[in-house]
Amino acid sequence: MLRVIGAGFGRTGTMTLKTALGMLGFAPCYHFTEVFAHPEHLPHWAAAADGREPGAWRVPLHGYAATTDWPGVVFWREMSEAFPDAKVILTIRDAAEWYESMRNTVFAAIGGRFPETAERFRAFEAAEHLAAFREAGLIGRSFAGRIDDRDHVIACYERHNDEVRRTVAADRLLVFRVEDGWAPLCAFLGVPVPDRSFPRSNAREDFRSTVLRAPAG
Repeated sequence: MLRVIGAGFGRTGTMTLKTALGMLGFAPCYHFTEVFAHPEHLPHWAAAADGREPGAWRVPLHGYAATTDWPGVVFWREMSEAFPDAKVILTIRDAAEWYESMRNTVFAAIGGRFPETAERFRAFEAAEHLAAFREAGLIGRSFAGRIDDRDHVIACYERHNDEVRRTVAADRLLVFRVEDGWAPLCAFLGVPVPDRSFPRSNAREDFRSTVLRAPAG
């Protein structure tokens, strides 16, 4: 049963949050990297995103304690309604910085600007379902069908964040910047602060090596 729902778009510290949640005992946590470790999940994500089976997102999340990043963020509202006791964490960062990070990582990969990554995508056994989710879920539902206009993409990002803030009850929501570290996260989740440094994961320069790589553990 989900205990934590990550409502922040990718490139807002979602891999860092995944790692931190694991260190705090909220594991396993579903992040985009999970779809490459479990390609059998992708037909369910795609079917939920394009509306053929709206509740199919539940199938991949069986046994997970938390989510961050895509594909789960597409269904943050449905998850928050289905798991009313789960906490919701909205990771954010400066919109212009976020866009540049997306442009140089996720959008670059979608556009085939990383030749080695493009080859790995083509060889991926669930590539067709991954492409279907990308079009219906990531591009379609997160960015209203297009990612070629900076102002439009930023407007989608800001609108999403505003909607989460308006929708989720204040006592259930943490708006979180990863540079804030352990204190607000642990206070929100009601757990002690670890005696280890707060993690830092998936910087832009590491993106290519993390794409299609199965999660550790």
